[in-house]
Amino acid sequence: MAERSDKPFRRKARKKSCQFCIDKVEHIDYKDTAKIRRFLSERAKILPRRMSGNCAKHQRQLTIAIKRARHIALLPFTSE
Repeated sequence: MAERSDKPFRRKARKKSCQFCIDKVEHIDYKDTAKIRRFLSERAKILPRRMSGNCAKHQRQLTIAIKRARHIALLPFTSE
């Protein structure tokens, strides 16, 4: 008889698609704080690619846009 493995059964998670690629965004604007704020955690940290689902190109643009928005005080550096 075949023995069962001790590993729990895991379903493969569906790969998240990049929201910027779907919307066909060429450049992420740092002044659009409503769109950028979705990619920050509650403690104002930038979400990683594996959690946000962004592609590498748009994740780099997003990081730069968040840092620019923080520098001119459109977004907070930390939460209170």
